[in-house]
Amino acid sequence: MLPPIVVFDLDGTLVDTAPDLVDTLNLVLRREGVAPLPFDQGRSMIGGGVRTMIERGLRARAKPLQPGELDRLFAAFIEHYAAHIADRSRPFPALETALNRLAERGCHLAVCTNKFEWLSRRLLDALELSKHFAAICGQDTFGVKKPDPKVLWQTIRKAGGDQQRAVMVGDSAVDIALARAANVPVIAVDFGYTDVPIASLGPDRIVNHFDHLADIALALLHDRG
Repeated sequence: MLPPIVVFDLDGTLVDTAPDLVDTLNLVLRREGVAPLPFDQGRSMIGGGVRTMIERGLRARAKPLQPGELDRLFAAFIEHYAAHIADRSRPFPALETALNRLAERGCHLAVCTNKFEWLSRRLLDALELSKHFAAICGQDTFGVKKPDPKVLWQTIRKAGGDQQRAVMVGDSAVDIALARAANVPVIAVDFGYTDVPIASLGPDRIVNHFDHLADIALALLHDRG
């Protein structure tokens, strides 16, 4: 029998990456002669990808975006972020305990993110978390992005399982839409980067601390048979 799979989003789910993402956004804004954003405002812009974050940041400062400029700003963002990817980013509390408990119960673990795979691996390597995951998949791994269900199905297969014995864990509307499209149960964390109350998005379960994750994930997997 194939192993049960628990698939995690990365930013705002496994790791609090907001400090380094917002720092990088503000660096890009300052280079454009734009005042930096307060942390909480910048944090609320995470979730749609780097390009969207840059667009939101410029819009918040009423700075017009000239045609062709987004590619240049995106490249500048990635260059700086890659070099500072784990300066202040840290795993959420009790994460490794939860991962270890799931592994002890026979689960294979995977990451499915819209971050580039190479950046995801660099971050997880820096935080010594990569060892926990049978697959680490980004928007460039399969050529499709969340919420396209193919990215979740292929991540599950790469981790050694199938969608009938899998659970998704995420923090945003994109993660919940992905899981629904893939016909996979979804657990939402309430400490991530969604800009609306997570309960309003209709996940199967909500957790407010990783202490509770393993029991809930195992129960959902048990229900799937």
